[in-house]
Amino acid sequence: MATSTDPAPTGAPAPGPRRRYRSYAQSVWWFVLPAAALYAFAVIVPAVQGSLFAFTDWDGVSSVKHWVGLRQFRSIFDDTNSLTAIKNTLLIAVTVTVVQNAIGLLIALGVNSQIKSRNFLRVLFFAPVVITSIAVGFLWQNLLAPEGALNQVLKNIGLGGMRQNWLGDPKVAIWAIIAVVIWQFVGYSMVIFLAGLQGIPDEVIEAAAIDGAGPVRRFWYIVRPMLAPAFTINLMLSLIGGFKLFDQVFVMTQGGPGGATDTISTLIYKDAFQLGRFSNGAALAVVLTLFVAAASAFQYRMISKNEG
Repeated sequence: MATSTDPAPTGAPAPGPRRRYRSYAQSVWWFVLPAAALYAFAVIVPAVQGSLFAFTDWDGVSSVKHWVGLRQFRSIFDDTNSLTAIKNTLLIAVTVTVVQNAIGLLIALGVNSQIKSRNFLRVLFFAPVVITSIAVGFLWQNLLAPEGALNQVLKNIGLGGMRQNWLGDPKVAIWAIIAVVIWQFVGYSMVIFLAGLQGIPDEVIEAAAIDGAGPVRRFWYIVRPMLAPAFTINLMLSLIGGFKLFDQVFVMTQGGPGGATDTISTLIYKDAFQLGRFSNGAALAVVLTLFVAAASAFQYRMISKNEG
């Protein structure tokens, strides 16, 4: 029988591990909730609304819009300008991805050696990356003008026959833009490859050399597999960047001459904000999103398979 002299209880029993984990998880969600709500308000909701406009005939200004189903998407593939923009976008994305990463890898291998000027060369190759794309576009627009620096240099060294109207010739302009994009971002690929190279232990390379493996075999059987994560990051970033390319194209040619350098991004801008065809621009944006998603998923799957 209890009496008034019995010791008072010290408190409730301590919660078990499962209860503590549940309490911790609930508290984490309270921290995540404000950022998630802001992201949904600023990104997800506008993206969904923009996608829905692709199924209407809204001009972006009036309050009247009608549901037209897939008519805007059918018009994209019936329009010559849209098909040219899609072809240019694919050409830029694939060419930039392949060439930029090939050159970036070669430069990374070069500046990862023991040459005395390696630190200077790293800065030199990476410098264009920190320049804004708008400034790069204006810079090369002047250099590639008919009387610009490049044509003057070619004339002065006796190669006047190679002078071109670099941004005015429809057959040359798209390749001039691709060259500028590669020049600007090759340093970005170099830095990522260089980080991967410096993570490879010297002992592994030295052991392969002692076993008689030459430079090519050492690269192919040792360096290349260990650079797989760097390849994954570089290929994905350059491919997505190529699909979304806008600044350099718009500054250098505005999609000209005659729409020869238009990309999906520049055509979205023109349709939505210059020609009053907002719903057509929204349909192009949906197509671009699908291209980026499909290419990224396929590329990530293939590279993950090779890494495994």
